[in-house]
Amino acid sequence: MHVILLGAPGAGKGTQAVQISGRLGLAHIASGDLFRQEQGSGSELGKIAKSYMEKGLLVPDEVTVRMILGRIAAPDCAKGFLLDGFPRTLEQAKALDQALAEEGKSISLVLYIKVSTEELLRRLSGRWICRNCQVPYNIVELPPKVPGKCDYCGGELYQRPDDSEETARKRLEVYFAQTMPLIEYYTEAGKLVEIEGEKGIEGVAQDLIAAIEAGIVR
Repeated sequence: MHVILLGAPGAGKGTQAVQISGRLGLAHIASGDLFRQEQGSGSELGKIAKSYMEKGLLVPDEVTVRMILGRIAAPDCAKGFLLDGFPRTLEQAKALDQALAEEGKSISLVLYIKVSTEELLRRLSGRWICRNCQVPYNIVELPPKVPGKCDYCGGELYQRPDDSEETARKRLEVYFAQTMPLIEYYTEAGKLVEIEGEKGIEGVAQDLIAAIEAGIVR
């Protein structure tokens, strides 16, 4: 199975990707981790990506897709893979489809974790981090035992500027503007399955796994 996992910031996409890839034996490919690995290894693609990022520019889709293709050629992807964080735009989706087609492959399923804007804002603006050990908390879903203090080191908790409600709202506006065409693209291709994202971590995980298993049977 070649699966893409979509979800807005705050939808729990990263958490779910780790859970379901581990349970089903799919290789978890997170685009952010892939960029860091390529740069750390000093590979040609890593150097190219770094040259753009250092200038504050977006890495061209061609470079990112080449990284993805290189990763999915690894032995651990033989059973299948789960893409997390890519594609982000319609152009990237089309570039990925074309590149996969050239290798006789295709995306099997696209899972979209849908969460209301109100709930996303509640989750995003509730994040606090320990100033000392950087352990994250969420005053809504994972609050500290003592308000304002880290459970592990007793350090002061603070909120990053990019976790404020105003900033969170802007992040979501950008995400949905980029992603709606992507959702329509995969819906028209008959590959998108919408997953209710407000059932709790385990409930969402079960629905995601069921959708993937149904796709395997199909």
